[in-house]
Amino acid sequence: MRLARMTDYAIRLLIYVAQRPERRCTISEVASAYGLSQTHLMKITNQLALDGWLGTTRGKGGGIRLARPPSAIVLGDVVRTMEPDFFIVECFATGHACILHGNCKLTGVMDGALRSFMDYLDSHTLADVLPPPPGTASVRPVRIHARNKVAAR
Repeated sequence: MRLARMTDYAIRLLIYVAQRPERRCTISEVASAYGLSQTHLMKITNQLALDGWLGTTRGKGGGIRLARPPSAIVLGDVVRTMEPDFFIVECFATGHACILHGNCKLTGVMDGALRSFMDYLDSHTLADVLPPPPGTASVRPVRIHARNKVAAR
């Protein structure tokens, strides 16, 4: 499964803006920082603003800001806002023509996988994915291997 580029860019945009809470950011600034199309970011900004994730101000001194704190922006909700559908297999779509319909358990397995994916995203907020502020020592998570050896990720 792959998320649409617009979803990826939407999350990047939210991260960029969240790292600068003291000011409004501009679309041209974000586009330049990430090497993205301003036109594409304009559409994404509009969608995120319509759904209440961003606040926008037009004109001189205008720009974009988060409409709520990063800890109140659930990643699963942002993905649902941006993704056009979740038809990871044909039988999820209405009017599908799958000849296995009714005789296949794949739908249930894929539905469970999709629910697990979305549940995981729902357990994380924008605050969880923000990099540490500059000058802050970053602590790398430690992973325990099967033989009780510790290794840094």
